[in-house]
Amino acid sequence: MIRLNCKNADVTIVGQENGLELEKEFDAYKDKITHIIASLNQRKDKPGQWLQWMNLGYNEETLWYVKEYASMVKDRFENILVLGIGGSALGGIAVTEALLKPYWNLLTDEQREGLPKIFFLDNIDPDSISALLDILDLKKTLVNVITKSGSTAETMSQFMIVKDRMEKALGDNYRYNFVATTDKKTGVLRQIAEQEGYKTFVVPDDVGGRFSVFSAVGLLPLALVGIDIDAIVNGVKDMDLALKNTDIRENIAAQNALIHYLLDTKKGKNLSVMMPYSSRLKYVADWYVQLWAESLGKNKDKDGNDVNIGPTPIKALGATDQHSQIQLYNEGPNNKVITFIRVDEFDTTLEIPRIFEYTGIGYLGGKTVNQLINAEADSTRVAVSDYNRPNVTIYLPKVDGYNVGQLLYMLEVQTAIAGELYNINTFDQPGVEQAKNYTYALMGRAGYEESSQVLQEKMASV
Repeated sequence: MIRLNCKNADVTIVGQENGLELEKEFDAYKDKITHIIASLNQRKDKPGQWLQWMNLGYNEETLWYVKEYASMVKDRFENILVLGIGGSALGGIAVTEALLKPYWNLLTDEQREGLPKIFFLDNIDPDSISALLDILDLKKTLVNVITKSGSTAETMSQFMIVKDRMEKALGDNYRYNFVATTDKKTGVLRQIAEQEGYKTFVVPDDVGGRFSVFSAVGLLPLALVGIDIDAIVNGVKDMDLALKNTDIRENIAAQNALIHYLLDTKKGKNLSVMMPYSSRLKYVADWYVQLWAESLGKNKDKDGNDVNIGPTPIKALGATDQHSQIQLYNEGPNNKVITFIRVDEFDTTLEIPRIFEYTGIGYLGGKTVNQLINAEADSTRVAVSDYNRPNVTIYLPKVDGYNVGQLLYMLEVQTAIAGELYNINTFDQPGVEQAKNYTYALMGRAGYEESSQVLQEKMASV
């Protein structure tokens, strides 16, 4: 199991002004944490609670259908192209980057064991879209369109462009190169998929996009490139069992949620840095940024009070960002809590040659890069502690499906617990909708004419 070391958030390490009396706080909040964990697990099956993501690890039917489809299309396609944005893409990106061989799309067919390359179009930059579509052989590309509403402007514009090109390249057979992941019953994409005859998978109800990585949204792209989704789901189930424990001293998600909440509300540490020491986990930090920001950044609490709360997440990568961000973290404003992720065992052991022994770098010879990156991780967490900067470390035994499944699910539960501590709705995102509505108005969507006029007036005045 993954482990959490939170001692560097304690007053004994970073001082009274910047740290917490962890044992005292765990005692003070133990009943509240017990109630929160029990309540989340009691409510997860109730419609409208948006907690169905807690059940995704046990959805054997989805797992079976995903594996069956992946088996059916095996060896038919050279490329997988995922169209989606936000939660429809970030989970898939994070897990494929973690679990596929590095530089997957640059490997030969033999090195990939005949499995397809995978590309995510998660933005609407015209240069990037055009460039990618120009180099892909669309006849040999399977396109997975992901949007629950079926009306996401970014994803559907991508889909319209790709569909047009695909139809020109393949004629009526183009429909076999599309698979849609969308709402079970409603929405534009559901309607189109049924009319066109696309294979479809379901974005389940009461699962927000940022919590959807263990549904077909994430599992389908992973299975299509040969990732062992059973191992991921096993990690989720084992972590779920561990996190049902209502004792805060035995629940790492509860511990980290409480630490972040108290460091924010009591100590002014309202920036949350996620810093994995593994390039393969770089995009886990991207995924975490959306999870933390959309879930916890709210202007009202559950009682309707104006609160404007939420820690700001920041992504970093060890050891790269020791050379760009740590100076600020150590000597700049002391307003952050840093979460390091450290990997115990890498897939590869890379030895540094015994050369230049007569110079100042000779000491590196004979050691491994594995030792070096973990020495960097350990020294950095000690160094930021020396500057009285609170931090915690998550330890992964190795980067594999089982442990990555554990990690992401733990962070989801941590976020849900933090939301309860802040007394906010963790699962809505009203602040995102305003910009969406303005976009609809600017692009001429029916029903947004009045908004368009108001928006044009505002744009003219600023």
